[in-house]
Amino acid sequence: MTTPVLPWCDRCGGALSDGGHDGCRTARSLEPPRYCPACRRRMKVQVLPAGWTATCVEHGDTRS
Repeated sequence: MTTPVLPWCDRCGGALSDGGHDGCRTARSLEPPRYCPACRRRMKVQVLPAGWTATCVEHGDTRS
Protein backbone atom coordinates (compact mmCIF):
# COMPACT_ATOMS: atom_id res chain seq x y z
CA MET A 1 0.00 0.00 0.00
CA THR A 2 1.37 3.41 -0.92
CA THR A 3 1.11 6.57 1.16
CA PRO A 4 -1.07 9.21 -0.52
CA VAL A 5 0.72 12.38 -1.62
CA LEU A 6 -0.81 15.36 0.16
CA PRO A 7 -1.14 18.55 -1.90
CA TRP A 8 -0.55 21.25 0.74
CA CYS A 9 2.38 22.30 2.94
CA ASP A 10 1.47 21.84 6.61
CA ARG A 11 3.53 24.87 7.66
CA CYS A 12 2.68 27.65 5.17
CA GLY A 13 -0.42 26.23 3.45
CA GLY A 14 1.07 26.61 -0.03
CA ALA A 15 0.86 24.01 -2.79
CA LEU A 16 3.67 21.45 -2.52
CA SER A 17 3.74 21.17 -6.31
CA ASP A 18 5.09 24.75 -6.47
CA GLY A 19 8.29 23.67 -4.71
CA GLY A 20 10.39 25.95 -2.54
CA HIS A 21 9.40 24.41 0.79
CA ASP A 22 12.90 23.57 2.04
CA GLY A 23 12.60 26.21 4.77
CA CYS A 24 9.22 24.81 5.78
CA ARG A 25 10.65 21.29 6.14
CA THR A 26 13.50 22.63 8.27
CA ALA A 27 11.16 24.65 10.51
CA ARG A 28 8.73 21.72 10.88
CA SER A 29 11.44 19.71 12.63
CA LEU A 30 11.09 22.19 15.52
CA GLU A 31 7.43 23.31 15.44
CA PRO A 32 3.95 21.82 14.95
CA PRO A 33 1.99 21.96 11.69
CA ARG A 34 -0.26 24.99 11.14
CA TYR A 35 -2.28 23.91 8.08
CA CYS A 36 -3.97 20.60 7.28
CA PRO A 37 -1.96 18.96 4.47
CA ALA A 38 -5.13 17.34 3.08
CA CYS A 39 -7.51 20.32 2.88
CA ARG A 40 -5.42 23.46 3.57
CA ARG A 41 -7.56 24.55 6.54
CA ARG A 42 -5.84 26.39 9.36
CA MET A 43 -5.60 23.99 12.31
CA LYS A 44 -6.09 24.62 16.01
CA VAL A 45 -2.68 23.94 17.61
CA GLN A 46 -1.99 23.33 21.29
CA VAL A 47 1.62 23.12 22.46
CA LEU A 48 2.36 21.39 25.77
CA PRO A 49 5.64 20.48 27.50
CA ALA A 50 5.13 16.85 26.45
CA GLY A 51 4.38 17.61 22.76
CA TRP A 52 1.69 19.19 20.60
CA THR A 53 -1.76 18.50 19.15
CA ALA A 54 -2.99 19.99 15.86
CA THR A 55 -6.70 19.62 15.06
CA CYS A 56 -8.38 19.99 11.67
CA VAL A 57 -12.18 20.29 11.85
CA GLU A 58 -12.44 17.97 8.80
CA HIS A 59 -9.64 15.45 9.38
CA GLY A 60 -9.18 15.28 13.16
CA ASP A 61 -6.07 15.30 15.37
CA THR A 62 -2.38 14.97 14.66
CA ARG A 63 -0.06 14.58 17.67
CA SER A 64 3.63 14.52 18.41
